[in-house]
Amino acid sequence: MKKSLLALAALTAFAGAASAQSSVTLFGVVDLNARNVKNGSAGDITSLSQDGIASSRLGFRGVEDLGGGLRAGFWLEGALGPDTGTGSGSLGSGSTSQQWQRRSTLSLLGGFGEIRLGRDYTPTFWNHTVFDPFGTNGVGAATNNWAQAGSGATTLVRASNTAGYFLPALGGVYGQVQIAAAEGTVGNKYFGGRVGYAAGPVNVAVAYGVTEKLGTMADDTIDTNVGFSWNFGFMNLMAQYRMSEQASAENTGFLLGATVPFGASTIKIAYSETEFSAGGIAPKAAQIAVGYQYDLSKRTALYANFSQVDNDAGLRFTAGSGGPSAAAINGFKSTGAELGIRHTF
Repeated sequence: MKKSLLALAALTAFAGAASAQSSVTLFGVVDLNARNVKNGSAGDITSLSQDGIASSRLGFRGVEDLGGGLRAGFWLEGALGPDTGTGSGSLGSGSTSQQWQRRSTLSLLGGFGEIRLGRDYTPTFWNHTVFDPFGTNGVGAATNNWAQAGSGATTLVRASNTAGYFLPALGGVYGQVQIAAAEGTVGNKYFGGRVGYAAGPVNVAVAYGVTEKLGTMADDTIDTNVGFSWNFGFMNLMAQYRMSEQASAENTGFLLGATVPFGASTIKIAYSETEFSAGGIAPKAAQIAVGYQYDLSKRTALYANFSQVDNDAGLRFTAGSGGPSAAAINGFKSTGAELGIRHTF
């Protein structure tokens, strides 16, 4: 009996030590809002929508300590459609069942940095969202009037079948490189990198990526961008410049914005402009966006956002998704407004 008790105690201690070396976390975001989008003569639509200040998601992430400073990690993250209870079909999978298309990666981490495999954000996406007061979400997102030049590239935000490397902590310097295999998918054959410096109030980064010509693509799509922010404490100023090129088409744009925190509140403002040059013409689309966020707690926030996109003839950018179709018209003004709540867990 005594030996059995000792054996049980030893087994319990071993299990506790093993579990202490690994962890799995469940996390997520639910963001819902009442939204109205008007697209000129295409009309307007009022909806219960989502993702006003954060992308709704459900995910699992974990890490295991392998010893000697080496760790293994995984990250599975899928988009949610909380307004309808669907899964990640909104990311273009054609399915409303839960999938892990936001991110599905397996990593090896150590003093050398991180090697990451799977579906992930592209290096050229990060500056779009990090240096945007609205974080590329909702009617205020600067990506509302941005697209990769030409057509066929699917790497504006993410790429599948990637292999990437992230630098370790180097006194404020950070960076990554990534390649993605096409595996027969047009628009996914990609390579790119990003390097930046963040220390004190300053954060600056530059990124470059190429989506190689495949299938129906007219040429390689080349994306370049740079972002900058300076946090003064009472205000965080942001700026970014971006350019996308394919064959004879060129898409250039910039953003100027700021967030102003006070107490539990934050005011957001941004102006972004895009010029699309092709065939000897260069129409522009400009967006002004303002927002207000009130944090009820660390996890829950109320918000209100408004934006207006002014398109020159030939362009049809809209103030966020969920609006009326404007595919048959162009050169209109699109306005969007939303009032919502976000909860993280």
